[in-house]
Amino acid sequence: MDLSRVMKIAVAGLDAQALRLKTVSENLANANSTATTPGGLPYRRKVVTFTNVLDRAVNAELVKVDKVEEAGGDFQRRYDPANPGADKDGYVLTPNVNPLVELMDMREAQRSYQADLDVIDAAKSMVSRTVDLLRS
Repeated sequence: MDLSRVMKIAVAGLDAQALRLKTVSENLANANSTATTPGGLPYRRKVVTFTNVLDRAVNAELVKVDKVEEAGGDFQRRYDPANPGADKDGYVLTPNVNPLVELMDMREAQRSYQADLDVIDAAKSMVSRTVDLLRS
């Protein structure tokens, strides 16, 4: 396999996982946010979906972000009558973000990102060794 092709595949993976990490970070940052107006909706968890795209220039399937969309699921209700987003009964809707799920998703994205970096390092090392062999 051509090394430039390998690099292109790994870089596509890096880009996809970077957006996934950004999205997970946004979810975690908003895990405790609530609506600011009575009856308003809180932050809704976002998820990233991927797709394969054929890159004809390198003749390889690359991973790309298909879309970032809001996840389904119910909001939780919490009694907090002092909150400006509380309804007439004093309940506030809280985001559908589970921090444990987000941390697991973050860990998986980090490992995928690191694997792509390792592929790039290995390819660079092979190119460097090839150049060293040609100099000898």
